[in-house]
Amino acid sequence: MTLTGTTLPAISSLRPQPGEYAPYYDRYISLVPGNDVLAAFDEQRRQMLLLLSGRTEADGEIRYAPGKWSLKEVLGHINDTERIMSYRALRIARGDQTPIEGYEQDDYVRNGPFAQRTLPDPIEDYIAVRRATVSLFRNLDEPAWNRRGVANKNEITVRALAYVIAGHELLHRRILEEKYLR
Repeated sequence: MTLTGTTLPAISSLRPQPGEYAPYYDRYISLVPGNDVLAAFDEQRRQMLLLLSGRTEADGEIRYAPGKWSLKEVLGHINDTERIMSYRALRIARGDQTPIEGYEQDDYVRNGPFAQRTLPDPIEDYIAVRRATVSLFRNLDEPAWNRRGVANKNEITVRALAYVIAGHELLHRRILEEKYLR
């Protein structure tokens, strides 16, 4: 799933600027290194799979503190959030100006079947979701990357959504590395 040899719009290698997203999202966007979000997606997939390879079912049940999500729940949250942000990007990229509602992450985790699944399931889900995300963004034309829409009552560009997805994954992978799998 490497991106080598693909022809991409030049806009895909530009970082979003303040004004393209609500300041809250800077916590994610600022984590993404470089200016090529598609390459970042590919590298993140590799890094996440390296982190999770060889993990046991017991590792999937780890909670670093009482009341915190399990490792499987964190993976479920990463997958759900990437789906939601990609859906937002698709709608905005296609020119849909209908405001997109927010979502409550804790409800999604609480109502997700993550505890009943074996650890390989959310890992496979991560691979499938990331593949779909890369396909979506790789196939956008230049005007789509700049389109703006409203999601969760805030204006955002498609480009910013790509960086939010990458930064969100990176934030949670670092938490997995530092608090779950040290």
